[in-house]
Amino acid sequence: MFSKKVIKTLIVPPAKKIKLKSFSTDFVTGQEMRKLDKPALQEKYKQILQQDLQELTKAQDLLYASDTYAVLMILQAMDAAGKDSTIKHVMSGVNPQGCQVFSFKQPSAEELDHNFLWRTMKALPERGRIGIFNRSYYEEVLVVRVHPEWLVAQKLPAKKRKDSFWQDRFDDINTFERHLVRNGIIVVKFFLHVSKKEQKKRFMERLDDKTKNWKFSAADVGERKYWDDYMAAYEEMLCATSTPWAPWYVIPADHKWISRALVADVLAATISKLNQHYPILTKQQKEDLRQAKKLLLAE
Repeated sequence: MFSKKVIKTLIVPPAKKIKLKSFSTDFVTGQEMRKLDKPALQEKYKQILQQDLQELTKAQDLLYASDTYAVLMILQAMDAAGKDSTIKHVMSGVNPQGCQVFSFKQPSAEELDHNFLWRTMKALPERGRIGIFNRSYYEEVLVVRVHPEWLVAQKLPAKKRKDSFWQDRFDDINTFERHLVRNGIIVVKFFLHVSKKEQKKRFMERLDDKTKNWKFSAADVGERKYWDDYMAAYEEMLCATSTPWAPWYVIPADHKWISRALVADVLAATISKLNQHYPILTKQQKEDLRQAKKLLLAE
């Protein structure tokens, strides 16, 4: 497990302006790791990931059995930052019955005829489950902000497109997440922070590796020219929507073995803090078990 001091460096302080350049895309290390070289550091992170996966498995089992809380994990990132592989590796030991993943692509005509939170509301996790949003309603203050012309398809009343439009959406999101938390849905948000240089490297790998060609989209390359616009949109979004009840964690994503370990660590710690327990049986249920055992032994 990482120290609280290390994890604290990942959290975006509520209502405080930030610059993403001040957050590393490369390494996050505690005092005990600073003397390690890269191979040793990589091995250490892998060990932490394995430890956290064990903790996450136990925590998720309790979450499912107690059927009181739900956990919503949100992943946002630039293309090729590793969202899919993070989900694959971090959730590898979790019972599939207690986990659900939703990826939000271009909205449908039906979705565009509703408010911008509607399609994600339908996908919220049930109590006892971990729900994962691979992209989310945050796209509505990120990609749509970089491409405001896409708002036309949402057919909003003209008078709603005022100067406070984006702040209004931030307010809606904060209120929505507070409502979720008040009703037992814990919201954990990760921004996988990848550098432009590393993104290019991963795009090239997708082009050169036939097994990864299917992941490549020419549109993704076209979006690179808006990199600075995206960083500005992310900075404002992170500042406006990192709250005490639903903080943002900025995860360095240039090395996938780092991002996976950090996400697993935060997620496992978050669920463990819920202090859950297995259901307590009534006297009648205990008697039923005793009778069932008696019948089995008598066979």
